[in-house]
Amino acid sequence: MEKTHFAHAYIKGVDSQPRKTSVVASLARDRYVQDALVILENTPRRAARAVKKAIESANANLLQTGISIDPKTIRISRISVTAGTRMRRYVPASRGRALPYEKVSSNIFVEVAGEEKVKKDKEKK
Repeated sequence: MEKTHFAHAYIKGVDSQPRKTSVVASLARDRYVQDALVILENTPRRAARAVKKAIESANANLLQTGISIDPKTIRISRISVTAGTRMRRYVPASRGRALPYEKVSSNIFVEVAGEEKVKKDKEKK
């Protein structure tokens, strides 16, 4: 019987809007980690770098648990993007006015699941 183990990574304050980051995250949702990394490597969006970093971090967290995990079985079980902190900024406008805008950041949560390697029983002679 194979046992499933989980690990997660949570990256806060990514300088990209959640709406744009979640589009990239949906490309990697419910895939094997190796497949998702190849897809994100070839995605020409700025948020792909941050999502890739979060997936690599969760993958490393799972492999560092001390349990022998088969790297081929590691899947992304959950990935979500939420809104992070908002910084209020102002841009100068004509006639001495200041126009406000917000710089929005994102939080990326990635959970990966992998199965434990099966130990082969020694054959009885």
